[in-house]
Amino acid sequence: MKARDAAEMRELGVRIAGLLGPGDLVVLTGSLGAGKTTLTQGIGEGLNVRGPITSPTFVIARVHPPLADGPALVHVDAYRLGGALEVDDLDLDASIADSITIVEWGEGLVEDLSDERLEILIESGTEDDQRIVHVRGVGRRWSDIPAMLI
Repeated sequence: MKARDAAEMRELGVRIAGLLGPGDLVVLTGSLGAGKTTLTQGIGEGLNVRGPITSPTFVIARVHPPLADGPALVHVDAYRLGGALEVDDLDLDASIADSITIVEWGEGLVEDLSDERLEILIESGTEDDQRIVHVRGVGRRWSDIPAMLI
């Protein structure tokens, strides 16, 4: 999929939010400035959670409670974490069943949290703001994810 600008990245996030429910794990990968937080902002909008959603780089994790019925959004930035032991210290497994957990920079660190997850890779496209978004579902729950987003 392509997102031509930040607005389209947020729109994609809103669409993804419509597929998510309690217990879901989303792992975001991409270079600095790729649009991971922008996508998460769209997901937060779609989930109707308290914001604003900003990069949790320095606080590592933020919980955004729902403004209506629905699960909380746990937004984690694993960029500054030194490994799986530091991820374990966050106790994400304690809230994962009741929340939607999104982990930026989580590739190789958080896969043990769930056998079923969305892995989203965001790459720069050929134009300045354009991004190419690769969505891969892991596990039975996400077996038809590409069809869900089209």
